[in-house]
Amino acid sequence: MLRRALVALLAMSPAALPTASPAYDIKPKTPESAFAAKLRPDILGISSDSSAGSARAIFDSSFKGRTDTRTDIQQQKFGESALSYTAALVFSFPPGAKQTGEVLSSAFSSPASANRAYFVARSLTFAPDQQPSKAEMIKQVMDKYGAPTIVGDQHLYYFYRGGSIMSVGVKYKEATALEAIDKPLDPRTALKLNAASGRGSCVAAVKRVQGKDKSLVALLDEAKGANCEGALSVQLTPSTAAPDRVGNAQFTLLDFKGMISAAGIDDGALTAEKNEHNPAPKGSTPKL
Repeated sequence: MLRRALVALLAMSPAALPTASPAYDIKPKTPESAFAAKLRPDILGISSDSSAGSARAIFDSSFKGRTDTRTDIQQQKFGESALSYTAALVFSFPPGAKQTGEVLSSAFSSPASANRAYFVARSLTFAPDQQPSKAEMIKQVMDKYGAPTIVGDQHLYYFYRGGSIMSVGVKYKEATALEAIDKPLDPRTALKLNAASGRGSCVAAVKRVQGKDKSLVALLDEAKGANCEGALSVQLTPSTAAPDRVGNAQFTLLDFKGMISAAGIDDGALTAEKNEHNPAPKGSTPKL
């Protein structure tokens, strides 16, 4: 039966065989970024300059050898074309009595905007005997990213605009950051981050983003409303057993400017793709 089916298939004319619809020819454009070349923060080497392909290599390397890793690789199609791309990556490793748990995730724009990362997050849940001290964590964070914009509410916040870290007039050193980390954010200092209208709190934008779907469409309003172009948030949650130690560390990197730029590029490419597949009818002018 199988042999007769194969013979029948080979006997079909080329016109009778199904044809794959050609993929739309995309010419990628790199979106603008909140981060300058010399000031491009990363999480495990993943930055707003990373494509889904280069980020995937880091994900695979970081979780190599972990037998109980869960992976979620989210694929999407670009418009009505046959072209698919990686829109998000989520790798997780559960915490245990003797092992530190980890969740690493990132979201990417479409191929039209070079499939760049605009959201990166990493969460570490330390095993009880592996919990670092707050002082050690703050030193590592500041050694890597520099002095933060504002500290408090268990966070070190870095906000970026014009290619630089924004300042609220406070010069944090390791000792002053350690002293401020568990205190509420100073409202007078935090207000300096808002726009003249009083709206656009970057602190609020980061917190809202963390609870939202990470698709570009879902985050675009937050990106447009924030009074900064990019943000890096480091949250250090104290251990329940030892308050001077860190039970969980969460890192979040957001490129608001990149989101807005990528959305514009994607919209233009989707319009061009739609016009190519559904061209407007050509009218003819009658002879008068």
